[in-house]
Amino acid sequence: MTTRTLAVVSAGLSQPSSTRMLADKLTEATVAKLAEQGIDVTVETFELRDVATDIMHHMLTGFPSPKLEAVIDAVTGADGLIAVTPIFTTSYSGLFKSFFDVIDASALDGMPVVIGATAGTPRHSLALDYALRPMFTYLHAVVAPTGVFAATGDWGSSADSVKTLPARIERASGELAGLVAASDRSANVTDPFALERPFGHLIGGLAGE
Repeated sequence: MTTRTLAVVSAGLSQPSSTRMLADKLTEATVAKLAEQGIDVTVETFELRDVATDIMHHMLTGFPSPKLEAVIDAVTGADGLIAVTPIFTTSYSGLFKSFFDVIDASALDGMPVVIGATAGTPRHSLALDYALRPMFTYLHAVVAPTGVFAATGDWGSSADSVKTLPARIERASGELAGLVAASDRSANVTDPFALERPFGHLIGGLAGE
């Protein structure tokens, strides 16, 4: 069976949070869509609140902690990404932006991404297209056409209308599943410090052999 890896980044601050809830809903739907195509999915979910201090230290020193480095490696090495943030002051949260600021600018090149956001009122829904989408486009990620915004009142909606939250999740997850199925980024991740030739050959070369 074909296998793909899916990274999930949630920038919710409370626990539990509606941001994590939306991330989980998108994950479940995407995994189900990929399973329909005979694709097994390995999912790694990260709460940025757990590495908030590490992110700030990295911004100040330029060096990630082992804990943060493991998160960055998992996210940048995945075949697809679900990224969800709460909306603060009409845009993504500072924690969310800071995490993607410390990732190498080319590390998400070609990464299939679905974007999501949560807030108390639908008035902030445009933040998906004027804040999140441009950021991931700048990073050369492949952003799914449908972004998913969830206001507080959306959580009680049914799936009867194409405009409801469940319907938007279904559509976005289908788009991401299609992109992830066509992607094989995780198979192409290489160790930048890997030797091109066995170490013994290199030693032999130094010795004149």
